[in-house]
Amino acid sequence: MPAVMKGVDSVSRSAVILSEYLAMLCSPRTRQALRLVDNVLESSDGSEHYEISDSGIPRFAAEFLSDAGRTQQSQYDGMVAKYVENLGYPHTGEYMAYLDRQLFELLPRGSLGTVAELCCGRGEAARLLEQRMSRCVGIDVSAGMLEIARSDLPGDRFFFVQGDATMLPLRDRTVDNVVVLGGIHHVPDRVSLFREVARILKPGGNFYFREPLDDFAPWRVIRKVVYRISSALDHNTERPLRRSETESALAQAGMALRDWQTRGFFGFCLLMNSDVLVFNRLFRYLPGIRPLTRAACRIDHLTTSLPGLRHAGLQVIGVARHANQAPENMHPAGDFRGMPSGGTPDVDIEQRRDRVPV
Repeated sequence: MPAVMKGVDSVSRSAVILSEYLAMLCSPRTRQALRLVDNVLESSDGSEHYEISDSGIPRFAAEFLSDAGRTQQSQYDGMVAKYVENLGYPHTGEYMAYLDRQLFELLPRGSLGTVAELCCGRGEAARLLEQRMSRCVGIDVSAGMLEIARSDLPGDRFFFVQGDATMLPLRDRTVDNVVVLGGIHHVPDRVSLFREVARILKPGGNFYFREPLDDFAPWRVIRKVVYRISSALDHNTERPLRRSETESALAQAGMALRDWQTRGFFGFCLLMNSDVLVFNRLFRYLPGIRPLTRAACRIDHLTTSLPGLRHAGLQVIGVARHANQAPENMHPAGDFRGMPSGGTPDVDIEQRRDRVPV
């Protein structure tokens, strides 16, 4: 049985942190080690203190948060109910299951080991990859989202922390892999984010991400309009990825892109983002919407597989790693073809209804 570190109150969940997780934490300010004293995380020199919520979530963001992180915290803490409300639509679940399968195609064989999910929200990757990881540390600025994650994923294999993705409260080289599903485009300082990813990754680890993409000019124009007229979006803080910019930011962080695949076309545009496109919510009442969505996924997949449209998708699924590690299975001409995909489980559509568009 894993050892636990306890404060004075041995009953409250906040008083108990598995020693393996405590050993992974550090001060986001000074990188000092932390210890548990009277239900508070204290730095080794005693100068810093971080509270723990009643559900056992260390709250680093309550004390230390970037300006951009504070903006996102305010936005998402205020939209938790709406965020969750939009999760159950059948067309959303079907399309997200397709995107989930595309992500699985890039995963290596075997366990992902210890995973850090950054910008985790309700623990999206933790839910999706539950059977593929030994344990997961989820980090997000939104206390409301994290409380849902902790409630839905109460096991000891999951540990959630409120913190800033550009100033992670994790020690160097503590995780085997890092996953971000729909969080990078909320972070203005991509270089700092990627440097933190590189810092916490163990040698040989990978960084997996799935994000909105802005490389195709027509989508870029449509997005600019939607972002400005929608009350659910903030065009000042939400910036979809572009490949050249992402590669440059990764390089500055000492990382290199290993795979880059785009997915989602007209079907994604029409069927996803029900929190933004109000008419989209009506599709849940449409008879046969599930098979129609699956058909749209197949058409979108074929479209983004065409030679002239391979970089025109609305979503990108990518993999990066430390730049000094030789890439595997890269086409000599520089066309990324992905990693071995063996052991990819089939995603149960009914179980994916709680997935959210990103």
